Amino acid sequence: MTPPYTLARRLGLGDAVFIGLGSMIGAGVFAAFAPAAQAAGAGLLVGLAIAGFVAYCNAAASAQLAAAHPTSGGTYAYGRAEIGPWSGFVAGWAFIIGKLASCAAMALTFAAYAAPPGWERPVAIAAVAALAVVNLLGVTRTAQLTRVLVVIVLLALAVVVAAGWSSTAGAEGLSDMDLWTGGGYGILQSAGLLFFAFAGYARIATMGEEVRDPSRTIPRAIMLALGLALVVYAIVGVTVLMALGPGGTAASSAPLFDTVAASGWAWAQPVVRIGAAVASLGALLALIAGIGRTTLAMAREDDLPRSLAAIHPRYRVPHRAEIAIAVVVIVAVATVDLRGAIGFSSFGVLVYYFIANAAAFRQSGSARRFPRILQVLGAVGCGMLALTLPLAAVIGGAVVILVGIGGRLVVLELRQRRAL
Repeated sequence: MTPPYTLARRLGLGDAVFIGLGSMIGAGVFAAFAPAAQAAGAGLLVGLAIAGFVAYCNAAASAQLAAAHPTSGGTYAYGRAEIGPWSGFVAGWAFIIGKLASCAAMALTFAAYAAPPGWERPVAIAAVAALAVVNLLGVTRTAQLTRVLVVIVLLALAVVVAAGWSSTAGAEGLSDMDLWTGGGYGILQSAGLLFFAFAGYARIATMGEEVRDPSRTIPRAIMLALGLALVVYAIVGVTVLMALGPGGTAASSAPLFDTVAASGWAWAQPVVRIGAAVASLGALLALIAGIGRTTLAMAREDDLPRSLAAIHPRYRVPHRAEIAIAVVVIVAVATVDLRGAIGFSSFGVLVYYFIANAAAFRQSGSARRFPRILQVLGAVGCGMLALTLPLAAVIGGAVVILVGIGGRLVVLELRQRRAL
């Protein structure tokens, strides 16, 4: 009989912060500003503030829950413990489907910057396969590579900001910005799309079984990573709008690259291209690891096939889960559209955090670290942003979640019949 291997606690505070940053900075800074500008124009800055506030409320809920339940699975485990098995299942299923879409989006973003024309999808598939191998070699390898990738990305973003603020052409666009041109609905939709960028701190919570001193480390890491990411996004967002204007940002398929091009810094364009590719790889690396841990937790409870709960005896990673994830992402990369993937991902993750806020709201006594009003605002914010996403993303996300619920009902019925 195979021994019941467990995950190893090998990550410190710095590792956890970098994993969160790698997910958040790569997840949206090169991909989310254009669709947000299409929804709200310059109002994306208001949307960014709303997304950041909702993310803070969700982060507070996740930090409070992680301190009480330092295990793999994130809100899947928290929902089961604080509310019940069905809440946990919906959270875990929403997280997996949403983050699988995020993986596809990040792989395609990487290929858009790194691949020759016409080779985007094959290069994206190769990237998924390569990073899946890195994750299979152990969580310390994941953390080490993520640190390197985050530093490279921050240097590239510094070049973008310097180039944008040196552009005299962009100052006119900055002075003419009307933050309310998109209207209330457009601003909320931009917030929902930009929320895609801030969901990376979930990776810290989902890897709670591999963090040292988790009740102290995880809450600190979540808040540090979110605060740093929000500052980065605000600076970059203002810079891009200044350089390109709202219309130029909305029309651009690569806003940060075009910001550098508009400044006349031709030498910096390869730097941005490399930074975008590296950012996407960093996010993809952390995403695969996070989905693997949620899949592991669900398989342990028979909400997914039990075979996916296997842990490698040497590398202490959920190797079967991560291989399965890589296969699904490769199929998605071959078939999905980048912007559609962002909206679909945001819907799944907003459902996930709605349940996180509900679970944290139920905590009391020594487990409570934040006032309940934050969980109420977080839950309301998640629901509001989810319903203002593009209609196709809302319908698609709702259908896939209902399919998961239906599948679990069938499995439970079959188990009950076998037990009789």
